[in-house]
Amino acid sequence: MFVEINGARLNVEVLGEEGAPVLIAHHGGGGIGSLAEPKATFGPLADLFRVIVFDARGCGLSEGVPPYSHAQWAADVDALREWAGAEQIVIAGGSYGGFIAMEYAIAYPGRVRAMILRDTSPDRTNLEIAHQNARLQTRVELNWENYDRYWSGNIRDDEDLKARWAELIPLYDYEYDPVKAAARVEAGIYRHEAHNWCFQHNAPVYDVKPQLPSVTCPTLVTVGRADWVTPVSSAETIASLIPNSRLVVFEKSGHSPQIEEAELFQKTMRDFLAEALPDLEASR
Repeated sequence: MFVEINGARLNVEVLGEEGAPVLIAHHGGGGIGSLAEPKATFGPLADLFRVIVFDARGCGLSEGVPPYSHAQWAADVDALREWAGAEQIVIAGGSYGGFIAMEYAIAYPGRVRAMILRDTSPDRTNLEIAHQNARLQTRVELNWENYDRYWSGNIRDDEDLKARWAELIPLYDYEYDPVKAAARVEAGIYRHEAHNWCFQHNAPVYDVKPQLPSVTCPTLVTVGRADWVTPVSSAETIASLIPNSRLVVFEKSGHSPQIEEAELFQKTMRDFLAEALPDLEASR
């Protein structure tokens, strides 16, 4: 369905029963991601929650109405919360969606019951580490001009974004499967305007480290041991700064433990939620 949120029509899908506690999940990949990824990750929790997944403005099938700033995307999450009729939510996000989840928890602390983060970073230093990791890897030969254009937000059009993503995707998995990777590239929806905004405007000023100690909600921080782009050190920093947090490292995963170690990832989330929200089952 399409829902009018802060002046933009967003593609929204709701899983789970009316009246259940609400979990809103933000997709990763500024300009690449869509609701398919958070739906696969958090949809199984629809037996406990009313799970809301959506394409952020300028992403997926949602309307492209700038700005594509972190503040705007966080405000859109809060408008979705209000649309859902929830006083508080569990906020979740992976990769770039983790940036927005943390920004939301900081900007709207009274609205967050718990937070789930996957393979994300509290600042832009992960891109410096990623560059080192990309230089050292031997899995694929990279075109460094294209690499730099991607991470600096100088993508020409949607097809250019798709082609650049196809060059980088081999780096993301613990075990690289070219067939599966190619299928993921084809399944993507590419919106270069939002991508460029992320890396021209958002990334240069992104740093939530000073605010993270003010986040009081229970927080699960997850990361794949072999994640090249938002590495374990980034997750460790987040967990060290959020007082009521738990860090879980998935030993046989790259950037996507929710796929690469799916069963363990689901169990980890449920164990965390059972402890963080002990009234959850009683409310069902």
